[in-house]
Amino acid sequence: MKKILLLAAIATALYSCKKLGEGEYEITGTVKGMKTGLVYLEKQNPMGMGPQAIDTVKIVDGKFEIKGKTNEPEIHFLQVDKVNGKIPFILEGGEIQVTVDKDSIFKSKIGGTYSNDEFSKFNDETYKMQKKIQKPAMEFQMKNMPLMQEAQKNNDTVTMNRIRKEYEAIQKPITDYTFGYPKTHPKSFISVLIVQMMVNNPKYSKDVESLYNSFDESLKKTKPGKSIKEGIDAAKKKPAAPVAPMAPAGK
Repeated sequence: MKKILLLAAIATALYSCKKLGEGEYEITGTVKGMKTGLVYLEKQNPMGMGPQAIDTVKIVDGKFEIKGKTNEPEIHFLQVDKVNGKIPFILEGGEIQVTVDKDSIFKSKIGGTYSNDEFSKFNDETYKMQKKIQKPAMEFQMKNMPLMQEAQKNNDTVTMNRIRKEYEAIQKPITDYTFGYPKTHPKSFISVLIVQMMVNNPKYSKDVESLYNSFDESLKKTKPGKSIKEGIDAAKKKPAAPVAPMAPAGK
């Protein structure tokens, strides 16, 4: 009897494991409290005019399914008709599971593929940190907003820089976690997006090349991966700043 049950379990596992080709994706989702409706799969408009729908499917008995093929991982969005807010996720090959909370869209869950599992963990961690610093950040802003406005009016850079540094200290846990993430996640698509932001930031640009070199080869082939490489190459081609000539002795 035990052997029969074991064979049945193996058969079920094999049956449930779908065969998807290279780059093929299957998004299966449920929408709590909604039996029918529409779900839009959206991607960022290349002209910078906001997300645009690339696929539309129906919700049937609270469930929906979207199938397709993609050449590489990219940030996409799910928009449920008549529901405020969009669900960001990483569209990539594999089986992606979505649980939509239509009443609190930010509580929706995404998973099933490595990058989306990591995306969920990353978002959960940063959300916890944001909750912790929300009160002190708000108090700081209320206290220093008039000072900042006055400093801007008077072009008081000393005061403006002081306020910015103090606010950065409050935000430091999130900043450290975000920019430290790529060091420990060389295979996560989130890492390549973060390093792309670091390229033109003088504070972090010195770490870009070493982080890029640590990436999995699949990440280097993505659009943001290629963008990082272009930034590294461009930085190497920049001429060094000219050194001011020394004044003659005694002058």
